[in-house]
Amino acid sequence: MFTAQTIHDSRIAPAQAFGALPVPQSVDILAIKTVDGTLTVAHASPEIGSSVKGSVLCVPGFTGSKEDFYPILPRLAKLGWDVWVYSQRGQADSFAPQGQENYTRKCDAADAVALAKIISTAVGTNRIHLLGHSFGGLVAQAAAIAHPERFLSLTLMSSGPHGWAGRHDIDKRILLDNPESDLWALNNPDLVDVPDDELDTLQSFLRERSRLTSRDQLLQTIDELADVHDTSFEVRDTGLPVLVFHGENDNWAWPQEWQRRMAAIVGARYEIIPDAAHGPQSENPRLTATLLNDFWSKADGERTVQ
Repeated sequence: MFTAQTIHDSRIAPAQAFGALPVPQSVDILAIKTVDGTLTVAHASPEIGSSVKGSVLCVPGFTGSKEDFYPILPRLAKLGWDVWVYSQRGQADSFAPQGQENYTRKCDAADAVALAKIISTAVGTNRIHLLGHSFGGLVAQAAAIAHPERFLSLTLMSSGPHGWAGRHDIDKRILLDNPESDLWALNNPDLVDVPDDELDTLQSFLRERSRLTSRDQLLQTIDELADVHDTSFEVRDTGLPVLVFHGENDNWAWPQEWQRRMAAIVGARYEIIPDAAHGPQSENPRLTATLLNDFWSKADGERTVQ
């Protein structure tokens, strides 16, 4: 696989796994140093000597992190893809500057572009594919609009054309009213005092991630999600191939009709994953990986890892 040892890039180094979730056997945990700070990355790639179809950068959503993609990473690597998923600034163990002004969508998009540049240099390609999940889709759109020359395609998974005013007002209020607590604790009061060893692995991970996620990041992201500016036409004007998809039961965030309309405006491919909701990468990783492989394969040539 491409690792810090095989890439020989001083900006990329091995890192420790975060949280209680077991790291899939074929996944490496890395740290990538940008000019603004260090972002942690989960990385999976085909075995050395095998064909590599291309490289992909994935952006997680609101309250998320790189670990959200663990279930699908080995599948994508087996299909021939070199995949990099990072925790955004302020999420989990990535760098977390103080001040909401450091978590605007422009800042988040700049991180995606910076990583795309570093990864492209490290693996010896000019452009890579870009995928954004949920709020990460808004970040990915902003990155693609700002620098379409860095990317081969744009995939929007369970994401929409814009935010909506008031959607996270309750979360914002409880965060402001409880400055010493975090969203997981506030939303799971019956589990707050349960010791880690009495929680299941997922809940233990979610608690630790929530404790370490930046409050400034959460508050600013909530404000970003209230922005109703529709970027569909700007995405269309990038000229990038676009895939819009979500789970058939995705009623948690963006209405499905918003996503269908966005796809129509952009001229994007539009797909629905069965037996999945807002997180098809973990709820139905097999069919999601099949869809992504088909879409990305039409925009990238094969190369071989030496």
